[in-house]
Amino acid sequence: MIEGFWMFPLLGVVAGVLAGLLGIGGGLVLVAALAWLLPLQGVPTDLAMHAALASSMASIVFTALSSAWSHHRRGSVLWPTVRWMLPGLLAGGWLGSQVAVGLEGVVLRWIVAGYCLLAGAQMAFGGARADSGRDVVPTGLPMTAAGTGIGALSAVVGIGGGSMTVPLLVWRGVRPVRAVGTSSACGVAIAIGSALGYALNAPPGGLPDGAIGYVYLPAAIGVAVTSVLAAPWGTRLAHAISGPALRRVFALFLVGVGLSLVLQG
Repeated sequence: MIEGFWMFPLLGVVAGVLAGLLGIGGGLVLVAALAWLLPLQGVPTDLAMHAALASSMASIVFTALSSAWSHHRRGSVLWPTVRWMLPGLLAGGWLGSQVAVGLEGVVLRWIVAGYCLLAGAQMAFGGARADSGRDVVPTGLPMTAAGTGIGALSAVVGIGGGSMTVPLLVWRGVRPVRAVGTSSACGVAIAIGSALGYALNAPPGGLPDGAIGYVYLPAAIGVAVTSVLAAPWGTRLAHAISGPALRRVFALFLVGVGLSLVLQG
């Protein structure tokens, strides 16, 4: 049912702007919207959440690559940290997708809704991050272990992991600007591991033509193309709007996304 394909590039613009605006949230918006749109494209209702998560992660591969490259050019990616986290991120993304595949759609819906509400609360009431001014580069097995947990949870809720990776790195002493850049590179690994897991572990014949496993390609490609182009718009907006006010507005938006998932269920 490609006649509705135009909806996915439009959704990609929204997700790209939101991702560039605040660095997190694009994946959560994608999952909620795709869970509603995909049944209109012939995806069975009981598989819609799985397909929404899978398609979101597949599109995040390209969005995160674009963001990571941009941050790399500005020297904001701590590649030694990424290398230590990489095995855990890939493994966690894969394992998380296996957990999600084994859960019923309604359970996944509640998990994603709960994460939206928690992320909204954190954005509304969390304090601003102070810049330590240091150039700490966290490495070692604890970062690999942390990457596994971040990758697994990200795969289950369909995000690139920035809402967990950035606070972790800042807590370890990384300056916020570098934490965001490093998180973007980590998001590529999470998305690859998760998307592969979802693509290779779907029941045969469950989804319409155009799907590889749970990944519905028209949605993943349509979202990816425009989200990559729209993310810089969000970055420019972020520099023009008051930070605290922006956080609270988006916190309300995330709460609305979570409630919409509850009502859809």
